[in-house]
Amino acid sequence: MPVPIPRQRAVPAVESGQAQPAPAPAAGADALPAQPGAVENGGGGLTLLVIEDDPAQALSVPALLDAAGKPIKVRTARNLTEAERLLTDDVHCILLDLSLPAPGRAGSPGGEDELGTLKHVLRLAPRHAVLALTASDDTERAAEAVRVGAQDYLFRDELDSRVLTRAIRYAVERKRADVAQRQLTESRLRAQENARLERGLLPTPLLEGSPLRFAARYRPGRSRALLGGDFYDAVRTPDGTVHAMIGDVCGHGPDEAALGVELRIAWRALTFAGLCGDELLSTLQQVLEHERPDDEIFATLCTVDISPDGRRAGLCLAGHPSPLIARAGGRAELLPYENSGPALGLLPRARWPRQQVELGGAWSLMLYTDGLIEGRVEAGSKRRLGQDGMVAMIRRQLDEGLGGDGLLQAAVNEVRDLNGGELTDDVAVVLLERGPRA
Repeated sequence: MPVPIPRQRAVPAVESGQAQPAPAPAAGADALPAQPGAVENGGGGLTLLVIEDDPAQALSVPALLDAAGKPIKVRTARNLTEAERLLTDDVHCILLDLSLPAPGRAGSPGGEDELGTLKHVLRLAPRHAVLALTASDDTERAAEAVRVGAQDYLFRDELDSRVLTRAIRYAVERKRADVAQRQLTESRLRAQENARLERGLLPTPLLEGSPLRFAARYRPGRSRALLGGDFYDAVRTPDGTVHAMIGDVCGHGPDEAALGVELRIAWRALTFAGLCGDELLSTLQQVLEHERPDDEIFATLCTVDISPDGRRAGLCLAGHPSPLIARAGGRAELLPYENSGPALGLLPRARWPRQQVELGGAWSLMLYTDGLIEGRVEAGSKRRLGQDGMVAMIRRQLDEGLGGDGLLQAAVNEVRDLNGGELTDDVAVVLLERGPRA
């Protein structure tokens, strides 16, 4: 049998303009966290907030039980000011009378906007389920209320225990699903935006007109990231010289990744401006010192500039592993590294000598970061692959006829397999090749 909505509340009603302390939940009510949303009930009973004021005819609501047979607690508010005070986190659903006047339009139901009251409540309670209550002859406005954001609508003269209980449970579940779906969508959008940003920050080598073949592999150590602290690039200047570099900022976080991008872009700009060798690296060190978030941050770097005829190269090493070269008819070996300088950012007035290297007629030159050589030789082992192990691995893969992208992919895969799983450090590998008739 229907009973009137109880006017006895957990907190007494507030007349407009009176200041009262915030209400406490009813005895036994389970307080809910504000995040991720008030629609969660954590196993406790549901609470319904009714917002209506019909002095001509008191609204009656039947006694309500939730799915577990627990009474659904009911609070009432005569206006939006009182509703805002009663809208605590233990409220799961709001039953709103659409005939209530919108804020600032007392005496005019809904104001100029027929759904102004509903829109105000939706802004006030974005994480709560909302049911719109209207007269049975106002079907069009009821349907519009759902389009605006209410979970469902009810007609005043059709309220009974079954209809209202079902509507409350449905509204709460639908709101929970909507919130979860929105959070999932937002998470996917953020991931897509991050992926697009990181892809845009990866280099596009500028080698048009060069007879050299280029290949690269990049694998960040950070989980689900596309960009790490390793960086590389390759460009061809107007005189026909091909410049390539590879580097590694210490650390694996987003700050290190951002610094790596800055150093790569600076290297490209300085290279096109005509700098190379010690002058280029000294300027890059100034960039690093200005941009790094911490004075302890440093970066290793390897640069090569290959002559237009492809037979010679200048090599500079700043604390970085020496490249590997495989000449036609010879075995893969490391280029000389006795005259390397310190990593960028370690010594304020450091120098980086440029070494002249003979490449020969046909060759493959591989630049890499230490992530390729610091993996373990087998799962659980403390011994690392090291440069000697890498050289032996590349020699075997070259003997098997691998080259280009296939060689780099095989090298990275084998290093990961030897490690017994994914490598924790960033890995970048660059391969430049010159054929016998290039």
